[in-house]
Amino acid sequence: MPQQPPPITVVGIGADGWPGLAGTARAALRAAGAVIGGPRQLDLLPAEEVGAQRVPWPSPLRPAVPGLLARYAPNRLVVLASGDPMFYGIGRTLAETAGPERLRVLPHPSSVAYACARLGWPLESTEVVSLVGRPADTLRLALNPGRRLLVLSADAATPAAVAALLTASGHGSARLRVLEQLGGPGERQLDGPADGWPHPPGDPLNLIAVELGADGPRTPVVPGLPDDAYESDGQLTKRHVRAATLATLGPVPGELLWDIGGGSGSIAIEWLRAHRDNRAVTVERDPVRAERIARNAAALGVPRLRVVTGPAPDALAGLPAPDAVFVGGGLTAPGLLDACWAALPPGGRLVANTVTLESEALLTTWYRRHGGELLRLAVAHAVPVGGFTGWRQAMPVTQWSAVKPADPGAGPPAAEPPTAVEPPAALAAEPTASQENAS
Repeated sequence: MPQQPPPITVVGIGADGWPGLAGTARAALRAAGAVIGGPRQLDLLPAEEVGAQRVPWPSPLRPAVPGLLARYAPNRLVVLASGDPMFYGIGRTLAETAGPERLRVLPHPSSVAYACARLGWPLESTEVVSLVGRPADTLRLALNPGRRLLVLSADAATPAAVAALLTASGHGSARLRVLEQLGGPGERQLDGPADGWPHPPGDPLNLIAVELGADGPRTPVVPGLPDDAYESDGQLTKRHVRAATLATLGPVPGELLWDIGGGSGSIAIEWLRAHRDNRAVTVERDPVRAERIARNAAALGVPRLRVVTGPAPDALAGLPAPDAVFVGGGLTAPGLLDACWAALPPGGRLVANTVTLESEALLTTWYRRHGGELLRLAVAHAVPVGGFTGWRQAMPVTQWSAVKPADPGAGPPAAEPPTAVEPPAALAAEPTASQENAS
C-alpha cells in the first residue's frame, strides 16, 4: 500500500495573536517541526511556546508553494494564515497544490466577521471585494446606490485609493470607515467621506467599510448596459442586440468566453459582469481598439479581461479552451469558424452576428450543417419626422447559434462543407455586426 503524504495543518491567526488562538490551534503549533507564514504572523508566536523552525513566505508566493510543502511537510508542518484560511486566504492555494484531503484547517474569525460584528451589518447581505493582489478598478463592479461593501485592503495606501476611485466614479458622498487591527489590542476605526478623505495612511492591516449614498450613478447588473457606458469608435454591439446576444451565449459561473472581433469589448465585459468567477478573452486585431477595450473593462469593473491583439484565427493559438465563443467580426476570414468550432468542447456554444450578405451566406451554410438557430434581430427607434414621429430602422443583424454535440456526427447532415466565403475585393474590410446603425 503506497505511503500517504504527511498532513498539513493550517492555523488561522488574528491580530490578537497567541492569546486569541483556541487550544487546538495552540497544540498544533507547539507540536510543529516547521511553521510557514508571513513575517508579521510569525512574530505573533511566542518563542517560549513555539520552538519550531520558522519559515517566512518568499515573494512571489505561489510559485514557491510546491517546493516548500515538499521540503517541510514531513516535519509536522503548520502553515499560518490571517483569520479564516479558506476566505481569500492561503488555504485555497494549499488545497489546489497539495489536495484538500491533506489539509487540517483550524480557522480563526475572519476580518469580515469582525467587521460585521463591529458595524452591526448582516454578513449575508454585505458584499465583499478583495483588492489584495487585484487592481482597484475591481471595486467598480460593486458600485451602486445604497450598497454596503467591505473592501479587503492590500496595504495602508488602499483606503485613500478607494476614496479617490469612489469620488472619480460619482460616489463621492460614500461614507468610509477604515477598521484597523480588528480583534487585536491596537484596534482602531477611522471615519470620513470619500470626497475629501481626511486621514493619512495608517496600519497596513485594515479593512474598509463603504456605505454608498443614494445619489450616485446606477450601473445595471443585467446585460444591455447603455451604449454610452462604453468608449467607442463606432465598433460597438448596440444595447438591445447585445442583451439578446448575451442571453443566447448564456454565461454560467466559472465559464470562459472567447470574444472574437472585440470592437469595444462590450460582449466580453458583460459576460464577466454576469459573475465574478467568469473568465473571458477578447481578440482584436486593431491595437488602438485593443487598448480601448482594456480601458472599458477597467471602467466597468472587470479589469481581469484578457485582451489579445492580433488577427483571428492565428491569434487563437495557445488560448485555453473556451466554453463559449462569440464572433462579432471577421467571419469570412478563412478558417475562423472552423477553428472556433474545433476549439469548443462538447456542449460548448458558438454565437455569431453579422450585418452583411456575404457573412450571412456563410452562417446559412453552417446552419445547414450543424443546425442550431438562425434568426434576424431588428431594432427601430422613434425619431422626429418634421412635426411628427416615425421609426428609424437600424441595420438588421443575422445571428446563428449552435451547441456542439457530444457526438461529432450528430445534428443535421451536411448539405455542403463549411468553407469560408471569399468577399469581393471591394468588401475586403468587411463591416462587423457591431457597426449596426442604432441612431
